[in-house]
Amino acid sequence: MFKKTNKVANIKAVIKTIASASFASMVISTTLYAATLAEIKERGYMTVATEDNYPPFEYVQDGMAKGLDHDLLALLKKYAPFEIRQQIVPWTGILAGVETGKYDMALTAVSITKERNDKLEFLMPITEASQFYVKRADDNSINSIMDLSGKVAGVQSGGAAFGAVTKDLQATLEASGGKVGQIIQYTSYPEAYQDLAIGRVDYVVNGVVNLATLANEHSTRFAVGQAVGKPAYAAWAVAKGNAELWAYVNSFLAQKRATGEFKTLQQKWIKKSFDNMPLYVTPQ
Repeated sequence: MFKKTNKVANIKAVIKTIASASFASMVISTTLYAATLAEIKERGYMTVATEDNYPPFEYVQDGMAKGLDHDLLALLKKYAPFEIRQQIVPWTGILAGVETGKYDMALTAVSITKERNDKLEFLMPITEASQFYVKRADDNSINSIMDLSGKVAGVQSGGAAFGAVTKDLQATLEASGGKVGQIIQYTSYPEAYQDLAIGRVDYVVNGVVNLATLANEHSTRFAVGQAVGKPAYAAWAVAKGNAELWAYVNSFLAQKRATGEFKTLQQKWIKKSFDNMPLYVTPQ
């Protein structure tokens, strides 16, 4: 479950509140190696880490960077008075890089989990991220969650899908006498989808937005099933306790919600908008 902030009648009024918030639930001292907003302004640039193989959020097509996060990054570059330097790195190095201060922010759709929330400060969500399963479209042996018992699962290494399978799905299956089968972890999801297509795994678990995009593009090969985990959201993240940078980037995101630009970009890349997302989420 998640705690949600109360619905705000006029989100424009939230921008000023966020920018000056002391954010009492944060750790007061900034992580040792993380640059503060003042330090970023003094040196003249901010470093953000993204992926390049995570559609519809970040990917490369015909040599061009595309996706929701890339479009938001372009707007952030116009908003910020300092340079935004982008580092494209494998998913497995992004969160650890932010924790240690190698990168100032993870500018990618990071699923918010309790374990990650202990080490990172998540900004306002950019999308819903509930974990669903996808199967081969012609696999008639899987028609519901219970049919996943004993099947081989594919997930991204270090991603939220692993937790959804080992905790939420496992509990659901055990309640009816079933169990989670073998779990294969992958560096990137395209590898997992390829193995799903050839039958090495029986299903792959990922966020609902990613799987909807996959199924829309390959409707004869893949079919999205049901949610395997609890309702979830994804957001950018900064180092734990970096309150000023958190407030600054949240102010940017709140402004884009208020102007409608954020909704337009969601429709462009996700083919739908999530209009009632909370301003702040704390996983329980």
